[in-house]
Amino acid sequence: MGVWIDTDMGFDDIAAIMVVQSAGLAIDGISLVFGNATLQAVCRNAAGAVSAFGWSMPIHQGRAMPVLGALETAQCILGDSGIPTVGQSLPDAPALPKSDAFAALCNWLEGAGEKRILALGPLTNIAALCLARPDLAAKISDLTWMGGGVTSGNHTASAEFNAFADPEALAIVLSHGLPLRMVDLDACRKVMASLDDVLPIRNAGGKNAGLIADLLEGFIGIATSRGRAAMALYDPVAAVAFTSGLIGWRQARIDVELHSTLTRGRTVVELRAGKVEAFNAHVAETVQAEGAKVAVLEALRREAAR
Repeated sequence: MGVWIDTDMGFDDIAAIMVVQSAGLAIDGISLVFGNATLQAVCRNAAGAVSAFGWSMPIHQGRAMPVLGALETAQCILGDSGIPTVGQSLPDAPALPKSDAFAALCNWLEGAGEKRILALGPLTNIAALCLARPDLAAKISDLTWMGGGVTSGNHTASAEFNAFADPEALAIVLSHGLPLRMVDLDACRKVMASLDDVLPIRNAGGKNAGLIADLLEGFIGIATSRGRAAMALYDPVAAVAFTSGLIGWRQARIDVELHSTLTRGRTVVELRAGKVEAFNAHVAETVQAEGAKVAVLEALRREAAR
């Protein structure tokens, strides 16, 4: 059974892809979207990852701008490339062949079988599919998304970044009734990596051990540079939710704030059945944190040992 990954290709996205591969799932395709950086930088990261890790799955260029409003990226935190490091970076590599993500997603959905998508950035590519081909969007059997926040945000006090970067896209996905499973900030922050977790990766012995360790340490440095001891493993936690039974789910009603300047992008999550007419999604409620952390770090170690 193959799966599809929609990603803005930062380091935690790359780690999430490794979790999916480590779980033995075939990746039928990857669609790229702006988010951690501009789409141009995201495409460069994807090309570098293909070169470094020998990926063979098709990779397609998706949306460069949100449905409405100005472009928002996380480059103010992650740097121009969208991938901080303490040393080695992804190699410069030839640009990937031009391939349209919308057409590729449509072709994939027209095929037979279960259609599972792991989304790791703004939901712009999925929203475009909903608007232009709702018949095909309806064939998605599972849309697991790293995004939103049940209690608070990170990019703003109210909004998580992937939701803030394109809240209209999230609203479109919700309005089309896709089978959304939201792995939010609260769930991801239960699975933390510290600098102590880097050494086993660095010592794994493979050709990319140093590269993966430098990128992991750079990612953890986002937290340590701000006085925190550890960094949440955001996108890889969503990949663990996608590939394992380590996450427990709860039905919810999710809406997204589109209008107020102060709360734009906030995900409003109602868990009480009596307060809503119907639930429209599931949210990650319980996380076996140690098991999830082991799954992520073991996937990185395996790649670092190759």
